[in-house]
Amino acid sequence: MIEPISTPNAPKAAGHYSQAIVHNGLVYVAGQLPIDPQSGEKKLGPIEEQTEQTLKNIAAILRAAGSDLSRVLKVTVYVSDIEHWSKVNEVYAKMFGEHRPARAVVPTRDLHYGFKIEIECIAALLD
Repeated sequence: MIEPISTPNAPKAAGHYSQAIVHNGLVYVAGQLPIDPQSGEKKLGPIEEQTEQTLKNIAAILRAAGSDLSRVLKVTVYVSDIEHWSKVNEVYAKMFGEHRPARAVVPTRDLHYGFKIEIECIAALLD
């Protein structure tokens, strides 16, 4: 069974996609941007702020799906400039703690609305 996930604690899907899909014990989280889900404010400040907001949005979606950051298996990070990577990695490490999921970093050019980061992931459901 395929179950779409939607929570008001993360930005509403702005296109023809779901915040996440649960299937076969896994949660597939769509690419998330640094948008405050309560106010709708686009966080266009420092990369650290953008990274933290994006990971908070992912954490909220994972909770709604019955998972959490400790169950993340694979992360793909899209960053507008690889020069941001050390700062992104600091926030990422703080948010994930001792957990170290598999990860890919993809330097891109421009992201939507001038954002510097977008993150997607795959996680296992909680036991």
